[in-house]
Amino acid sequence: MFRDTTAAVDRDSYHPQAETIAQTLNSEFPQLDVGERLHLVSQAVRGRLVHTTSFGLEGQVLTHLLVEAGVDVDFVTLDTGRLFAETYEVWAATEARYGIKIRAFHPDGPAIEALIAARGINGFRGSVDARKACCAVRKLDPLRRALSGAAAWFTGLRADQSAHRASMRFVSYESQRDLVKINPLLDWTRDQVAALVADRGIPHSTLHAQGFLSIGCAPCTRAVSAGEPERAGRWWWEGAGNQECGLHVAEDGRLVRSRSASPPHDIG
Repeated sequence: MFRDTTAAVDRDSYHPQAETIAQTLNSEFPQLDVGERLHLVSQAVRGRLVHTTSFGLEGQVLTHLLVEAGVDVDFVTLDTGRLFAETYEVWAATEARYGIKIRAFHPDGPAIEALIAARGINGFRGSVDARKACCAVRKLDPLRRALSGAAAWFTGLRADQSAHRASMRFVSYESQRDLVKINPLLDWTRDQVAALVADRGIPHSTLHAQGFLSIGCAPCTRAVSAGEPERAGRWWWEGAGNQECGLHVAEDGRLVRSRSASPPHDIG
């Protein structure tokens, strides 16, 4: 378990301590179950903790575990304005089930108006650059505001979701956002996530049963066929290889990478 050999993260002197804390947590995580990981973070990191959820299976599991562990965290979502109706149903059901409020961050109105005027309502299909411009307005700017002043950011990323995510760390310091990024489910499989959803009766989208394994904006998501990669249904018209919107990439467009994750552990 974590030992008090390193000062806890404090926003007043954040930069050097945060990177050290991230390294320490990253080294501790492989030996811990998820509940222990969440408890460790709550002890080690001072300041605002944020969990961003898009109401997929991983986000729902992490919300469940955070509430169960009693971690003081802000639950937020990025409401792009083009989500599935089913996603809003899961949102409402999650708030009712756990007695929490999930704060929505929306795109800037004038920026959306300018984007549509310049590119058209579905202009994101015209090119990769056009799609990334849409993601920037609808997701990246709201995320920037959602994480403003946060000390740590919880995500539901899993290493086996894609080749791009397989080399991410459990915990890392993101200098661009000046926070500690935490991926408590990084070594889980989709089967483990789905099993916990079923076992605990966690609210989830009816779209999953229709083949939508990864759910984002409605016009940018399709169901996948048997044997296709989990994220093949995201921006499928661009071809395989880079199903990322930019939330987990650096400013140069590359995925934020680091050492390979450890092998999966049993659910705690």
